[in-house]
Amino acid sequence: MAVTGFLVATRSERKLAEIRRELERTGEFEVMGLEEAGVAPSRRDDEVEVFDSFQENALAKACHYFVLGGFRPTLADDSGLVVDALGGEPGVRSRRYASSGALDRPAQDLANNRLLVERMAEVPEDERTARYVCALVLVGMGSVPLLARGTVEGRILRRPRGGGGFGYDPYFLYPPKGLSFAELEPEGKDAVSHRGRAIREMAEALRATAGG
Repeated sequence: MAVTGFLVATRSERKLAEIRRELERTGEFEVMGLEEAGVAPSRRDDEVEVFDSFQENALAKACHYFVLGGFRPTLADDSGLVVDALGGEPGVRSRRYASSGALDRPAQDLANNRLLVERMAEVPEDERTARYVCALVLVGMGSVPLLARGTVEGRILRRPRGGGGFGYDPYFLYPPKGLSFAELEPEGKDAVSHRGRAIREMAEALRATAGG
């Protein structure tokens, strides 16, 4: 069986781990992180996500790292939290919701979550609906990019629960399980998360491309 390999355009170790777990599970795909590929940080890395949609930002990242990574097939995701009571915020600004992104990732997560809690303080329980969204784009595997999208519905908690996950996971309740994303085991989160759903859709697209 031929194994499809590609670069994953993220510097988040936790995001890379989620993508790697799901894609390498069947042995059909191999992924390489930016550090493994020797792609050094560039001053332009944070300048490519300037669009108003997850898909446009994912495409911009994929194209950016496709060039920096030596024209290897490159997979990029853009994902975030969409809260109905906040008019869709933080949305495409999820990673930098509370600042310009100059903080390290743990500090940025804390700042983002504090701002989320503050803005949701007066929102009643029945209006605390939200969803995680993930757009995936793969370039370099054909003449046009491959696209995939995953969403998962949930509710915003008033207090954090669980010690796993990252980002907004301690505040994102997944109602079918009655657990926050930070309380789910990694494989359990993969099975239901926005990113897991998008990755599985992308894998099917890759299989269809290879079979066609």
